[in-house]
Amino acid sequence: MRDRVPVVVQGGGRRGRRAGPAGVLWASAELIVTVGVVVLLLVVHQVWWTNRQAVAAAHEQVQALERAWGGVDPAAGSPSDAPAGVDPRLGSGSGGEEVPVAGRVPEPAATRAAGAAEREGREDRASGAYAVLRIPRLGLVVPVAQGVDKRTVLDKGYAGQYPGTAGPGAQGNFALAGHRNTHGEPFRYINRLRAGDELIVDLRGRRFTYVVGKILSQTTERDTGVIAPVPRSVVRPDQGYGDPGAYITLTTCTPEYSSKYRLVVWGTLKAS
Repeated sequence: MRDRVPVVVQGGGRRGRRAGPAGVLWASAELIVTVGVVVLLLVVHQVWWTNRQAVAAAHEQVQALERAWGGVDPAAGSPSDAPAGVDPRLGSGSGGEEVPVAGRVPEPAATRAAGAAEREGREDRASGAYAVLRIPRLGLVVPVAQGVDKRTVLDKGYAGQYPGTAGPGAQGNFALAGHRNTHGEPFRYINRLRAGDELIVDLRGRRFTYVVGKILSQTTERDTGVIAPVPRSVVRPDQGYGDPGAYITLTTCTPEYSSKYRLVVWGTLKAS
């Protein structure tokens, strides 16, 4: 009788070695590690990569606006750069003041600013970024666009103007929103602003300078009073202003990496 050749049955690899509860635990551990890596990559993309993309795109947009304005220093208010429909004899100082012209009584600065800003910005607002916000204390230079839609405005790293609010330099409230974290996070450090800091808005060769006056460190997202023509919190009525004027409002989420509350910075147009 021929001897039988012994048959060696190989195990089923790692699965065979990890059968039973131990195998379940091993598979669960692998799944947790995989999910963790994916989440980490998403966080890196959201916090780091989107910031780089938005900052670069916003910087390019500022340069494009400045090229479109002819590279003229907005503080100089060159008459040759005056938009169509605007008297080229009008100067542009820190508060958007008007230079007197012989034979004509100058309009009040606020009235002139409102009309000029509206004429100058109407076409640009419809097409995208139309102004540049500069905050010297923070080293911030960011384009301003109409609207507060995330995809088309805020996620591009822009500051977005609340619909229906006043234009730069005009009577009323020029109210802006911006991300505090991710997507360029232009308003991340506005909590560092203090009374007396300047907020500069350039608009097609004109410059309007606002001065920070008040800061509301926390309010609800439904506090619409903070962007009213005369800004005053409806949640905290002791915070805000009581008289008509030319205001600027910056709003962003707080605390960081949360959208639970809103941080608000108010300023008034600098007197000429």
